[in-house]
Amino acid sequence: MAKGEGGEQYSNASLLNKPVSSDGITLARKERNRLSVCNKICYAIGGAPYQITGCALGFFLQIYLLDVAQLDPFYASIILFVGRAWDAITDPTVGFLVSRSPWTRFGRMLPWILISTPLAVLAYFLIWYVPPFEDGKVLWYLFFYCIFQTLQTCFHVPYSALTMFISSEQKERDSATAYRMTVEVLGTVLGTAVQGQIVGMANAPCLPGPGDLVADLSNSSNSVGLNNSEPVISLEHTKVAYMIASGVICLIYFLCAIVVFFGVREQKESCRPRSEPMGFFQGIKLVMGHGPYAKLVMVFLFTSLAFMLLEGNFALFCSSTLGFRNDFQNILLVIMLSATLAIPFWQWFLTRFGKKTAVYVGTLSVVPFMILVVCLKSNLIVTYIVSFAAGVGLATAFLLPWSMLPDVVDDFQVQNPDSTGHEALFYSFYVFFTKFASGVSLGISTLSLDFAGYISRGCTQPEAVDLTLKLLVSAAPVALIIIGLTILYSYPINEERRQGNRKLLQELRDNEADSETDSTELANIV
Repeated sequence: MAKGEGGEQYSNASLLNKPVSSDGITLARKERNRLSVCNKICYAIGGAPYQITGCALGFFLQIYLLDVAQLDPFYASIILFVGRAWDAITDPTVGFLVSRSPWTRFGRMLPWILISTPLAVLAYFLIWYVPPFEDGKVLWYLFFYCIFQTLQTCFHVPYSALTMFISSEQKERDSATAYRMTVEVLGTVLGTAVQGQIVGMANAPCLPGPGDLVADLSNSSNSVGLNNSEPVISLEHTKVAYMIASGVICLIYFLCAIVVFFGVREQKESCRPRSEPMGFFQGIKLVMGHGPYAKLVMVFLFTSLAFMLLEGNFALFCSSTLGFRNDFQNILLVIMLSATLAIPFWQWFLTRFGKKTAVYVGTLSVVPFMILVVCLKSNLIVTYIVSFAAGVGLATAFLLPWSMLPDVVDDFQVQNPDSTGHEALFYSFYVFFTKFASGVSLGISTLSLDFAGYISRGCTQPEAVDLTLKLLVSAAPVALIIIGLTILYSYPINEERRQGNRKLLQELRDNEADSETDSTELANIV
């Protein structure tokens, strides 16, 4: 019997109701598409590098450029904004190239992951290295930041699209996605812990402002870091700490890539021919012209922008507005840890009540805590409790987008039976829009704080900065969440349609596999 290994390119959506044979062939095929727990774990581990490096860069790169590399804030903003913009552009480009990649004995996606990893690790390490020259520092960081983002895209886009090729069973893909989201949230915890704890041991003290100098000397010495009993931390110590942290993260990145490459088996496409290669802009028109996909992308564009505004400014809000300068790293860890623990619950919830309902309930559950954290007076215990509760709802932002994307791809393949081989485009454009949201949130935050008169490394901030931070972590995210959930109301793929697509595609796979078997047996007879 020839191998019809999980034909993921559903190339014919005719409504033929060919009876399924009862000789055990269908059962054997389903068993072959099942993923073991080991397979799911190996696949899930591949999601960690993207989250670990993204968390470290998101929380610490701006501080590093300003306080360690000692760049002018204007140039630091250029590096961050251009790097994010370049990162967003590379996603659809890499997705287009991946969709045209030929099949190899390792698959189509896995070679991209293997080849890009060593270069990505090197580029990431050099981002956190201060070159021994002043002229050209800006170009150094801009070059290696963009290079790393490109190479990481060559890892993450094929890895994301790999969801469609590890199994043809929708239930197995959803289960593997839940494993992946758990590991990715753990990756954010690990990234925050590694970068935060190592760098935190060599963190430079804040600088006193005019208001701090006239304050009580005993309080000022504690907040400004002038306590003579504490060892003096030099800039060189801080540089070494950043390099050690980046080295640890590079090692984790490399090990995760090795586990994915050797622990995941990419299923070959069906024997039916793929569509003819199409141009880049033709591919954009194809995927964005599919209504459910466009609506889903818009939903998560707004909700991702909301959560990224919260994520990008929460550390600053904790340290400047709430006054928890020495505790914000632990507060972030509480959020990420509670999100990790909540992933299994939300996986059960979406299977029980549906994915749209899970998005509504999970996303809206964060809103009260966004409001509560800015309304209550500064209290560390209350902040920890609110952060833990908010992390439970934040878990849906990790799980639901990647769980719903395969449903859209399935729906597209049912509606466009003659167009195949475009899975990477769907995933790359989603990543493009989320990174676009990240760039927008970074630009909005930086400009808003600049207009409000933010003092770099200041121990205290003007009242306008405190008000701006409250808007960035509460009012603006809440408004964006409401917009996203309003769009979700018109999202057409409900549970009935999703199950219908699943059944139809499973019949088509069975028909194709049976046809392939008949052809092989006929050839053997001849």
